[in-house]
Amino acid sequence: MFLAWNEIKFSKTRFILIVGVMFLVSYLVFFLTGLAYGLAQDNRLVVDKWDAAGIVLNSEANDNLSASTILLGDVSKIKGKPENNAKLGQLAGVITKKGTSDKININVFGINQDEFINPTVTEGRTFKSKNEVVVDDSLKEKDIQLNDEIKLSTTGDILKVVGFTTNSKFNTAPIIYMSLEQWQVAKFGQADNSDQGKISGVVIKSGNLDNLGLDKEKLSAITSQTFIANIPGYTAQTLTFGIMIGFLFVIAAFVIGIFIYVLTLQKSSMFGVMKAQGIATSYIAKSIVAQTFILAVLGVGIGLVLTLVTAALLPNAVPYMTNYLFLASFTGVLVGVAILGALFSVRTIVKIDPLEAIGG
Repeated sequence: MFLAWNEIKFSKTRFILIVGVMFLVSYLVFFLTGLAYGLAQDNRLVVDKWDAAGIVLNSEANDNLSASTILLGDVSKIKGKPENNAKLGQLAGVITKKGTSDKININVFGINQDEFINPTVTEGRTFKSKNEVVVDDSLKEKDIQLNDEIKLSTTGDILKVVGFTTNSKFNTAPIIYMSLEQWQVAKFGQADNSDQGKISGVVIKSGNLDNLGLDKEKLSAITSQTFIANIPGYTAQTLTFGIMIGFLFVIAAFVIGIFIYVLTLQKSSMFGVMKAQGIATSYIAKSIVAQTFILAVLGVGIGLVLTLVTAALLPNAVPYMTNYLFLASFTGVLVGVAILGALFSVRTIVKIDPLEAIGG
């Protein structure tokens, strides 16, 4: 450690450049991972929030909530405790804030207030009467505030924002919650609580989905993970970004490892002279590994800290999300690969002939 630290202090400029390269590589890996993870989460936030076992959809809907319509008469035949089921209506739509022309893509969710998928209101209150809605707080970025009036393009209805909730996005669009009856009016033109009334699906809180007693000709039950995998575009996005991040990570790891290996080889003559002076090879090897560890921790550590600072400064519109498990894992692997590159170069140092190094 003494030799490693003194060499770093003696050649500050060279080692600052090395740390800079490691910082840039690690920052790129960390930041792109956060963007990919955040975009994937924006598709599924509300489903994760339900923490449900699964969902019942129309058997012909191909596991797609937007394509599913089921009758309330069939819903009433689902076995199990009533509090274990939550009726859900879903409609993709567009809103405009009253007095403006800016269009915002949203998802409308029709729910019953006494069922478990009713979100916790973090500001304001829940909806109580017709034309009142609770919205995801990401809409504040679009200048939507409490008591604002918004126009739903589907019906032309004017809705009043009475509350905000958090982490309520589906398929990357923020959710507007309203009563199930009002959702029926928005989608079908009238409310209908009879057996012929329609909704999109039923969320099942817990239990075995095979014991719901469903009419397989009309309804099918799928797990939450299957439901998420079939959100339009979700699987393609996660696969694309996963492969991209995987290749980036492997390339970055190789670059750091090779960089450390070449750096050590450039000092072969100096190590030969040290061996000729009687310094043990094991001491030199330990110094190389220690020096690499210091440089890697500094470079990757700076990249990690600046990634967290960048994440804190990003606006909510950017789909960035920090996953500390990913960051910790990638940090460990990047530092480990750098040390691995140093260990490879140690093999070369062992073979250095001191006589050749001093020109004997």
